[in-house]
Amino acid sequence: MRAIFGVMSLLIVLLIVGALAKKQLGAMSVPPIRTQSPALAGQTLTLPAPSPGATLQVQSQQIQQQIKQSVEASMQVRPVPEDQP
Repeated sequence: MRAIFGVMSLLIVLLIVGALAKKQLGAMSVPPIRTQSPALAGQTLTLPAPSPGATLQVQSQQIQQQIKQSVEASMQVRPVPEDQP
């Protein structure tokens, strides 16, 4: 009886760990993020994809550089059309 409960609890723990691992791996592919700012309404932000085969440090640096460039590009002043006040 004790062995049956031991095997059953081991299977339950294995199912929970498997579900958590699947959820964590699913979070690796991030969908586009919708912005909440009215000035940026309708625009989406996507996280840059790192180069495959690069080390973790190189991938991290590439992502940081791409995000920095994206933020700098979005901070540029845009001219206001003449017909709008």
